[in-house]
Amino acid sequence: MGGQASPRYGRIVDELRARIESGELPPGARVPSTREITRQWGVAMATATKALTELRRQGVVRAVPGVGTVVESPAGPARAARPAPAPRRSGPASAPSGQSALTLERIVAAAVTVADAEGLAGLSMRRVAAELGVAAMSLYRHVADKDDLLVRMMDAVFAERPLPGERPADWREAVELAARQLWEGFRRHPWLGPALSVTRPQMITSALPYSEWVLGALHARGLDLRSAFTAHLTLLNHAQGIAVHLESEREAEAYSGLNSEEWMDEREPAFEALLTSGGFPALARLTATGYDLDLDALFEFGLQRLLDGLAVLLDGGTP
Repeated sequence: MGGQASPRYGRIVDELRARIESGELPPGARVPSTREITRQWGVAMATATKALTELRRQGVVRAVPGVGTVVESPAGPARAARPAPAPRRSGPASAPSGQSALTLERIVAAAVTVADAEGLAGLSMRRVAAELGVAAMSLYRHVADKDDLLVRMMDAVFAERPLPGERPADWREAVELAARQLWEGFRRHPWLGPALSVTRPQMITSALPYSEWVLGALHARGLDLRSAFTAHLTLLNHAQGIAVHLESEREAEAYSGLNSEEWMDEREPAFEALLTSGGFPALARLTATGYDLDLDALFEFGLQRLLDGLAVLLDGGTP
């Protein structure tokens, strides 16, 4: 398949495919970005972009918001299968297809599947009903409205991976564990970041253990509960603030047809021309050396700096 590509970028496609098929780049591994391709193969940015576009067209790789382009799994992106419609029965007592087995759990699971695949913009009662193969009005026997459904979805995804039964004795280890697990939840479900509210907190029962965990760890170290809760909210906002870009990037890519790397590549000449004015020497040097945005690294950097600041508060000036 790679041989069908234009000779200018066909060699890059073939070489990357060979690395993927040999297992050197396993499923989920990040492939070289367009900027890295320009350096390794000595080609123009447009050629690098075409190479990644061709690999995505072939289904070999896919774009992941905030991470870059990664190797696709052999089965493709995970997606829950739609349940088979219940067989119709003859006679007046027969129920509409699929409705006899309709439960709250099935509705919530289907809604999470839709939101994971299509984002909050694609989530509606009608869309969830279509996923289940039932009439939209049948959902209202189990949930009050879309807002009620969204809260139940968040409750379900927080419950997917509960915190361990025992909290580490070291406060920093305990807070790191909770923060990273929270970030992983945002990662698995990009819609969760913009759906979660701090100013108007939803009643999400399965999220309460995170608050209790961090409060307990910091209060046991001597921090008063008000300050501990403020620290908890600061850590939550750090993770959520980065996570909202996962959903917005997905929407932007769907609207523009370009992933973040391709979008930046199109604007790079104009940005470089702006920097050559001499008024931004630090940014010009950074642009010359290159910077690949990685949301995981951004989260980890901020987490460690926040924990360093808490250490100063807890340890009397020694981070």
